[in-house]
Amino acid sequence: MSLTEPQKRHLRKLAHNLKPLVIIGSSGLSEGVVNEIDQTMAHHELIKVRVNAMDREERDAMIAAICEALNCSLVQRIGHIAVLYRPAEKPVIRLP
Repeated sequence: MSLTEPQKRHLRKLAHNLKPLVIIGSSGLSEGVVNEIDQTMAHHELIKVRVNAMDREERDAMIAAICEALNCSLVQRIGHIAVLYRPAEKPVIRLP
């Protein structure tokens, strides 16, 4: 799923006050973590994930793997925090 810039801007505004709901520790990305992110996204649509990998390439690889595995979109990444979006079966968030 690809988002346009106005859609990303809208989602960034909505995500501004959110806290990270899932934290990926130093053990990395496991099946259990992916399942937890999947369940959280099914309930919330728009979430923040904290990736505690040491270097930027590892963080980017983990975020890309999450997006590919769960068919979600990366809205924004700042440091260790990634904002992910996937519409629910009955979407609550309306995109412009």
